[in-house]
Amino acid sequence: MTRRVVVGLSGASGAAIGVRAVELLNALGAETHVVVSRAGERTLAAEVGPDAVLRLKAAAARWHAIDDVGAAIASGSFPTAGMIVAPCSMRSLGAIAACLADNLLTRAADVHLKERRPLVLIARETPLHLGHLRAMTAATEAGAIVAPPVPAFYLKPASVADIVDQVARRAIDLLRAFDPTAAEWRGGEDAPPRGA
Repeated sequence: MTRRVVVGLSGASGAAIGVRAVELLNALGAETHVVVSRAGERTLAAEVGPDAVLRLKAAAARWHAIDDVGAAIASGSFPTAGMIVAPCSMRSLGAIAACLADNLLTRAADVHLKERRPLVLIARETPLHLGHLRAMTAATEAGAIVAPPVPAFYLKPASVADIVDQVARRAIDLLRAFDPTAAEWRGGEDAPPRGA
């Protein structure tokens, strides 16, 4: 059975993480449903390249327009294995925390919370003020997993691409829908980390 996963990209820095998550999910045989905010499209173009939106549309099993609040992913009757928002801007996180389903990305996230499905928010902002922290707390209390894109320096990443890959893999692993793929800490053992 194909596992559907929704991937949202909002307008924070770190668009490559969402792109990599879609690539990895495709490799795992998932049916990827992608929705990108308008600011997310702008960030994709600035950080990944001018053709990034077109490449992401081609990679997605299904591309959903941000204003299409009648799309399948807006309904709890459309089963999924979970949703990742990578990157998740503070605007999107705040809307999700406050149940403001004012576009398809925030509506799909709200559906995942109400249906008690995994929702992983790769929250991207620094430094954080009290409003950000309160929104993260509210989202967590509602059932989301807030996972800032913190590099696993103990894995000794050799490039930004290594960091992006590890963060995307950890986000997918947090869905608990696939066998883990992220490199793991082995306590200094000589065995190579998984995913290496």
